[in-house]
Amino acid sequence: MSNIPKDLLYTEEHEYVKRTDEPDVVQVGITDYAQGELGDVVYVELPKPGDAFGKADTFGTIEAVKAVSELFAPIAGEVVAVNARLDKEPGLVNSDPYGDGWMLRLRLKNSGDTDSLLGPDEYAKHVGD
Repeated sequence: MSNIPKDLLYTEEHEYVKRTDEPDVVQVGITDYAQGELGDVVYVELPKPGDAFGKADTFGTIEAVKAVSELFAPIAGEVVAVNARLDKEPGLVNSDPYGDGWMLRLRLKNSGDTDSLLGPDEYAKHVGD
């Protein structure tokens, strides 16, 4: 059974959105379910601060022993920070996907974009938990 925190929002592509102390900035990463399906993460390619993405745009890739997968922006926005620790410690995505394994922080282009994301119960149904 996957860890699905109740205070996050989710996409069907297994990214999560976590509110930060700044009202228009969210933290993004992949879910516990996604990291479990991928297996041991060995490399994460992330954008640079200042890059902008539309909702569902590819923002990077994640490479695991089993596969390489694209990462999709859950909302439209501008990258304000990336988790540089993942360059040297990509396994943080496996060990702590909702904490130290976060990937980027996005400044929301449109706060209404979060309305189309899945709540924790909807995401649990989506992954079969």
